[in-house]
Amino acid sequence: MANITARNDDYSCWYNDVVAQAELADHAPVRGCMVIKPYGYALWERMQSALDDMIKATGHQNLYFPLLIPESYIKREAEHVEGFAPELAVVTHGGGKELEEPLVLRPTSETVIWATYAKWIQSYRDLPLLYNQWANVVRWEMRPRLFLRTTEFLWQEGHTAHATENEARAETESMLEVYRRFAEEWMALPVITGRKSDSERFAGAIDTFCIEAMMGDTRALQAGTSHFLGQNFAKAFDVTYQDSDGGRQHVWATSWGVSTRLVGALVMGHGDDKGLILPPKLAPYQVVVVPIYREPQRQEVLDHVDGLIKTLPDDIRVHVDDRDQFKPGYKFNDWEMRGVPLRVEVGPKDIEKGTLVLARRDSGEKEFIPQESLAQAVAERLGSIQTGMFEKAKNFREENTTETNSWDAFEARFSGDGGGGGFVWAHWDGTEETELKIKNKTKATIRCIPMETEYEPGSCVMTGKPSNGRVMFAKAY
Repeated sequence: MANITARNDDYSCWYNDVVAQAELADHAPVRGCMVIKPYGYALWERMQSALDDMIKATGHQNLYFPLLIPESYIKREAEHVEGFAPELAVVTHGGGKELEEPLVLRPTSETVIWATYAKWIQSYRDLPLLYNQWANVVRWEMRPRLFLRTTEFLWQEGHTAHATENEARAETESMLEVYRRFAEEWMALPVITGRKSDSERFAGAIDTFCIEAMMGDTRALQAGTSHFLGQNFAKAFDVTYQDSDGGRQHVWATSWGVSTRLVGALVMGHGDDKGLILPPKLAPYQVVVVPIYREPQRQEVLDHVDGLIKTLPDDIRVHVDDRDQFKPGYKFNDWEMRGVPLRVEVGPKDIEKGTLVLARRDSGEKEFIPQESLAQAVAERLGSIQTGMFEKAKNFREENTTETNSWDAFEARFSGDGGGGGFVWAHWDGTEETELKIKNKTKATIRCIPMETEYEPGSCVMTGKPSNGRVMFAKAY
């Protein structure tokens, strides 16, 4: 088995090694695209299934819109086209002929969806529309990295239409809360929720809200966004409805999404020098059983393992590694690298004693337990691992979060090209000019402004101008 670069030696190389050796993804022939391999896709399917249930539980339905969007649609919302123009992939020929109008490969679906909503919405009785789609999108990425930034990636995008501003704003915050719960309860990643600065918001939105997670090098990763679009797209596509008094009103809109970059977040949020550490709720395999035997004992041990597995509840995802071409030591390392939460080791001596070895991936702890206690032990350990991973990640974030009022301290925190510098809460004067200067000097950006900004008068960490509250700065992926 090849070695994985130590995180402290080269974090970027470590990440690439883990993605490759855990067989999550591979590079595709087209620069910036990726092939998601079975283990990586199984992880995405677990995420997709859990999130899909959560989205549907809030009253949303799934549908699907086409990949190809008329170029004229993209141009109808000025801020939207300006924001996405550098990332667009455009089809100019089809069927051997030049197209009368170029077609854009979907970078996001607001434009085609709102052109369609104009046909579907006539009356207040048609509202709200609560729709979501699972799809691929294409954004021409200049600095690709598997899962984190790729030219084509998978995601879900919700697009809703409402009769009032209050309903749309409530929807925006409700879906942000869904993302927060998913990140913390399923991914075991603590996140900060907040609003993006104007320069960081989604192109065409009035407000963009986000969840921000800290990765293992203390950089931030934007793990999900929810946008209040106001009436911008409704006006661009003339989407109106007749209200209860007979008047015509433009509808209010939201959009929200997460993507396969969450797989990258799992790698960087929990992984160590041995590879992945997966939270039990999302691990494709929660338990891997490694039978230990010499050839004359093979069938006896495998039959015994089969009996052990039958004692586990049906909802436990278990895999038996009966590959004869590899020795047990190789298998142990292989499954540690793939992040499986629990490993069971069983050999002839264990069968005689009525015991087995249970090994945890998160702590490395190994214990001998009676075979009849396997089901209970597995349930208890999986719950403990899920909770423990969240608490460990939360403690790590707290250890690497600080407040400062000093520009020298702020600049020192983000100095150098190495680690992230963590999360820094500091005052900001509210201007894009200062935000850009801070970014150019330190590479740190405003990751979010607290949802409920606590009034705390102070002075901007850079300019000394008045500030009403702190915002969160970090270097980010």
